[in-house]
Amino acid sequence: MKNMSIYLDYAAATPLDKNVEAAMQPFLSEYFHNPSATYLAGRYVRQQVEQSRAAVARLLGAKPSEIVFTAGATEANNLAIQGVMNRFSHGELLASAIEHQSVLEPAKLWGGQEVLVNQQGLVDINRLESMINPTTVLVSVMMVNNELGTVQPIKEIARLLQKIRIQRGRNRNKQPLYLHTDAAQAANYFDLNAARLGADLISINGGKIYGPKQSGVLFIRTGVELRPLILGGGQELGRRSGTENPAGAVGLATALAIAAARRKTEGRRQEHLRRLFVAELTKHLPTALLNGAPKHSAPHIIHLSLPGTDNERVMMELDEQGIQCAVGSACSAANHDTSHVLRAVGMSDKQARSSLRFSLGRSTTETDVRRVVRLLRAITATDS
Repeated sequence: MKNMSIYLDYAAATPLDKNVEAAMQPFLSEYFHNPSATYLAGRYVRQQVEQSRAAVARLLGAKPSEIVFTAGATEANNLAIQGVMNRFSHGELLASAIEHQSVLEPAKLWGGQEVLVNQQGLVDINRLESMINPTTVLVSVMMVNNELGTVQPIKEIARLLQKIRIQRGRNRNKQPLYLHTDAAQAANYFDLNAARLGADLISINGGKIYGPKQSGVLFIRTGVELRPLILGGGQELGRRSGTENPAGAVGLATALAIAAARRKTEGRRQEHLRRLFVAELTKHLPTALLNGAPKHSAPHIIHLSLPGTDNERVMMELDEQGIQCAVGSACSAANHDTSHVLRAVGMSDKQARSSLRFSLGRSTTETDVRRVVRLLRAITATDS
């Protein structure tokens, strides 16, 4: 008898919401026209792209001119990092040590310094402040870590940077100081109002919010100076050339609206499931170790270590039982080295090789959670 599938890797990818799919469908078939075309059909498509931009702007408390559509969060992160550093090439860049590789890799091109985190994966504000010097132009700290689920104090970091900007003004230092946050894992659960967050650049990924893959947004606050990575026809107000993706823009805007409408209720529901998962682990598998920051964690991510086990073997045995989870970030699954995130929080290679990530989603139920823990107990018992 085939086992019922339980998907617990929503941090890697989410299924396309049926309402999102319906909103996109006309732009995959009937309205396929180039938004730059001047005939009626092209102008209609342009109108829909701009309405989607305005909808995203409203959800972020922003202006439409501050919204740039991209092909996912990786491009948005690269545009934020490289765009600013290309403009201020003599400035310095700071990024937390647990950022996604799409932040850390471009940061390396500019000699970016990594801001260390504690064992829970939290950025130390005092350490960050000590690293900011008069030439620092960009600080990049993600809202929610994609492996541990740790939620960073973005508002507190924004207040710190504003204090430093005021000091720079008094010292007649004209170097700007921008805050970028990768919110790819945050949009389903947290308020992304740009003014309340205090961020100057915000990256969003449609593929993490039940929208289309290869769709994304970079919020760029008015006044932030950056240079485009992609040159050509000057689309997206000259910040991202190339024929627009109307279906992607419409799909992302629809998905973000649904996420915002369901944020509180779904967040509470998944937090309940997360607590249930932890309670079941404590009851049935007390040797399991929870990683991350229990008091500062997103509701959908559970990262745990099972001492004495091999995570790939456990993952494959779960997969055979119809349960899909992860041994780390899907983006680095092909790399067999220890995750840079787990190294940053002080985990040994041995500990990392016994760790798994379970990420919850809209379809996850209490029955799913209980079944997973029972199977984990059965699988790990064979290692004893």
